[in-house]
Amino acid sequence: MVTTFLRHNFFYEDPRYIMFICMVINDAVQLTLVTALYVVSYAFARIHASICCLLVMTAVLTTRATPLILAGMSVERYVSICFPLHYGDMCTVTRTLWLVTVILALSGTLPLTDLFITLAKEPISFFHTTIFCDHSLLFRDKSIYVKNLSFDSVYFSFVFLTLLYTYCKIMLAARAASTDLVSVKKARNTVLLHGVQLLLCMLAFVVPSMQAPLIHLFPWYALEIRYVNFLLVYIIPRFLSPMIYGFRDEKFRRYWLQYMTSRKCTVKPFLIISLKMG
Repeated sequence: MVTTFLRHNFFYEDPRYIMFICMVINDAVQLTLVTALYVVSYAFARIHASICCLLVMTAVLTTRATPLILAGMSVERYVSICFPLHYGDMCTVTRTLWLVTVILALSGTLPLTDLFITLAKEPISFFHTTIFCDHSLLFRDKSIYVKNLSFDSVYFSFVFLTLLYTYCKIMLAARAASTDLVSVKKARNTVLLHGVQLLLCMLAFVVPSMQAPLIHLFPWYALEIRYVNFLLVYIIPRFLSPMIYGFRDEKFRRYWLQYMTSRKCTVKPFLIISLKMG
């Protein structure tokens, strides 16, 4: 999907697709890092704290960025439906890139403050030790937990209210006789799916606190509980973004299928020639 986006210049000029590809890249990085942390925790058990810090901070940044990108994409749909005549002035490529920059900056604030608090409370030698790579074991000061809990409450309330406001406004626009009902229906369904994505993203902050009691109650199923939580919290939600925009969007789906078809047609003759030469 990233290659499809890069191969066609007209995608660069549409804020909708810019936000979409940022979501896909963000989810790909987040999924890669979380999977790496999951594998490392089983393969090595303990790794260097400084390496763990880099992995965890980047994973937290990409995890926190997802709901904010969802909010930005919902606002873009709201503007396109409710202010179609002003869409070109309000949603520009420059403003979209600035929005993505602000989202990354805000998402990076939380792990940076975790690091600063840890540097203030822990000796430098702590980062030269080996630990089981987990956020709670790396950033173990109690003030970090309280800070993150307060931040997440405000953070998700803001995103939830943004999605609710845009959804209600689009629903009201659907009642206007002069509005394109097909476009409104698609925008409404898209914002609704963003709400489902937000709920799945919230699992990343709710399920870990439930995991420890479950493992305590069923210690013989510890590996299974961790694996199921890993699938529900980190794997499945990351597949929704490509489905919502990559498969549901007719324009992007057409070019994506063309690219996939052209690759198949290129690979098959190459394999035949290779077999003949062999």
